[in-house]
Amino acid sequence: MGWYFSRQSRRELIAELTKRSESEQYRRETLTYAIRGNVLWSVIRLTPKDPTGDIHTFIGCDLLQGSKGEWGYKPMSESVHPYYYSCPKRYLTMAPVQCPEWREKVLAHHARRRFASSVPR
Repeated sequence: MGWYFSRQSRRELIAELTKRSESEQYRRETLTYAIRGNVLWSVIRLTPKDPTGDIHTFIGCDLLQGSKGEWGYKPMSESVHPYYYSCPKRYLTMAPVQCPEWREKVLAHHARRRFASSVPR
């Protein structure tokens, strides 16, 4: 997928990406989100309007970028193994596993950060 830009502030873009929305088939709800630098992490639940359909919950990773007064985003999810690992650890318990290798790297990222913060300077 590519980048999508609009004439919005960073704050407005984040609000748009995390708001509840509906299509003909699904209701999309952001259960929680966090911003780490220019990465928007979110846990998203898709609820089908068809009562026989399955609810899907997944971890989203939106890269954010500003250019010439506009802000844009590149949407990804855990399933594509984004090469970003600052996802909050608690999100891993909120959605089914889609990429075990990515989750291992997220845990390793947090272990390195914890170790680095415990080393005296």
